[in-house]
Amino acid sequence: MHQPLDVPTAILQRRSIKTFKSDPIPDELLHKLVELTVAAPSSWNLQDWRIVVVREPEQKAALQAAAFNQTMVTQAPVTFVFAADAYAWQEGLDRIFTQALESGAWNEGTVGYFKNAIPGFQTKLGDKNREYAVKDAMIAATHLVLAAESLGLSTCFMNGWSEDMVKAVIGAGDNPNLAIACLVPVGYAADPRQNPGRLPLEVNVSLDRLDNPYQA
Repeated sequence: MHQPLDVPTAILQRRSIKTFKSDPIPDELLHKLVELTVAAPSSWNLQDWRIVVVREPEQKAALQAAAFNQTMVTQAPVTFVFAADAYAWQEGLDRIFTQALESGAWNEGTVGYFKNAIPGFQTKLGDKNREYAVKDAMIAATHLVLAAESLGLSTCFMNGWSEDMVKAVIGAGDNPNLAIACLVPVGYAADPRQNPGRLPLEVNVSLDRLDNPYQA
């Protein structure tokens, strides 16, 4: 049985794997991955991601075609599609409020505030609703890849696909409010990949201002 890695080790060890073994992911392990993925934070706790776990061969083949025929989609036993519902805040808030009240995380005053604040804030966002929802979906996707690494699996963030084709594959072709954030194949690595390195911190990390490079 694989001993889960600690978070720092999983972060440093993770690589974008391009080739996968055909070994299936046990159902219990897959369920654990899903639970850890949706434990991610989101703006206002809207949980506005829509995650489709694709593992049927025909669905994977269609998804591969939508992803410019990248073979990792069909090689991996599972590919997660992270979509984002730009207007999730317009429905489902009552359930979120009820859960938070029952858990004791929020009190009546907090819920009362959110009932007005969330619609007000999201309405003012206008076209940026999509951007904010995609950010939330990407945070969840990051949880997935680190959880997978910790549990002995490998992943690859994919950013090469036709949004319209991916939406058609997952049955969302007629939903204009749904955006595709990324695809993430998950499985057991067939070939390891080395760390290509990172630029020195002072190149792209600053302290307080962009013109003040960070020095370790």
